[in-house]
Amino acid sequence: MNRDLYYGDNLDVLRNSIAAASVDLIYLDPPFNSKRDYNLLFRSPTGQESDAQITAFEDTWHWGEQASREYQQLLRQPNTDVAELIQAFEKFLHHNDVMAYLVMMANRLLELHRVLKPTGSVYLHCDPTASHYLKILLDAVFGKENFRNEIIWYYYNKYSAGTHSFAKNFDQILFYTKSHRHVFNPIRELRDQPIRQLVRENVGGVLKNRKDESGRVMYREVADMKVDAVWRIPCLQPASREMLGYPTQKPLALLERIIQASSNEGDVVLDPFCGCGTTVHAAEKLKRGWIGIDITHLAISLIEKRLKRAFPTNSFNVHGTPKDLDGARDLAWRDKDEFQKWACSLVGVQHYQGKKKGADSGIDGQFFIEDDNQGAKKIVVSVKGDEHVGVSMVRDLKAVLEREKAVIGLFVTLAPPTRPMVTEAATAGLYHSAGYNEDWSRVQILTIEGLLNGSERPIFKNMNPALGSRQAKRESNLRHRGNVEMALDE
Repeated sequence: MNRDLYYGDNLDVLRNSIAAASVDLIYLDPPFNSKRDYNLLFRSPTGQESDAQITAFEDTWHWGEQASREYQQLLRQPNTDVAELIQAFEKFLHHNDVMAYLVMMANRLLELHRVLKPTGSVYLHCDPTASHYLKILLDAVFGKENFRNEIIWYYYNKYSAGTHSFAKNFDQILFYTKSHRHVFNPIRELRDQPIRQLVRENVGGVLKNRKDESGRVMYREVADMKVDAVWRIPCLQPASREMLGYPTQKPLALLERIIQASSNEGDVVLDPFCGCGTTVHAAEKLKRGWIGIDITHLAISLIEKRLKRAFPTNSFNVHGTPKDLDGARDLAWRDKDEFQKWACSLVGVQHYQGKKKGADSGIDGQFFIEDDNQGAKKIVVSVKGDEHVGVSMVRDLKAVLEREKAVIGLFVTLAPPTRPMVTEAATAGLYHSAGYNEDWSRVQILTIEGLLNGSERPIFKNMNPALGSRQAKRESNLRHRGNVEMALDE
């Protein structure tokens, strides 16, 4: 059964790694082009700036060389309806951000149509920014006769007051199938249904009655009602147990409903914009195979940690991330920022969110531990992807320790350290953990090679594993055992 997580541009992965008619269900939650800035800038693994998702967390798409190239591809591909539609879009929209968005989406939707089985379904999550364009585009790709529903996800627990218009507390999910032979399992739920007549209080307590001030029953709770196209599922709040800190994270309940409705156990679910991994988490929980794709190491490392935490004995495959020293060198040469994020994930540390692109504060990652009852202690990480490293870099990390009042600094290096570097690290001394009654080196030099082959690891302990980052809860349906590497904080 598929359990595959891909790091890469989803267009490349779909074209090169996913077979035709191999997927039963697709859910995609692409950037909405909302102009909101989520303070994360992404790059393609090939080293090019990927318009397809460089803007995924700026959430703004731009017309550029890649959009122009993909536009020409659309004119040459065999679906003439799509080719004609994209030309009509260009005449109306010209070369602006929305046009770039639609070009990128058109190419990906064509590939998603190719990999979907004849009995398969696709759910595209969007909002009013571009939903009207996307519906026409889906008509061209999947056929207007295969449109099933426009689902309204009403997140009633999110309150926003509109100043010059009505508040928007919903998203749209466009539901299409590849043919009329699609899988569909009706979902049922408890629902409050209004009634008009007077009824007496049910002595047996079978009905849950609601009354107005005059004692008239206004609603009764009716079980076993079919779910309609308005989904009343609360959105995640900051204090939610599910929340992992990912800015566009969706609730498990939303994805579980989609997966239960349009697939069966053993089917394969694909999410080409998988973000923090809610789709693959739900698929694993519901005993489906899954394929997840994302273009950032931040997302891939978050999903790996999430799945290992929720399903500690279940194994899965990760494709596209460095597996050896040569792969690490290649990533460092192509993309410094993505290399730093990946290296931080090797030591179980969150990439430093406060760092601006191109800025150098001496901190590439940070983490917090509790090793006694005196509160949280900071650990900082400095990542070096250079071919040559020197003693001055260790001195810089020592200065960062003092400035940040951190107890430990991890120096993660692609190149092997020199003898003077090891000596300089030793001069930083030891941190004594009162809670564990142990001494840990304040500056720890770790090589990428050693981290990859398992011969090196950071030395510290943590009484509160949830302190460093939010964690997924463990699920109970663990199906098989595999060689799963446990997280450092466990």
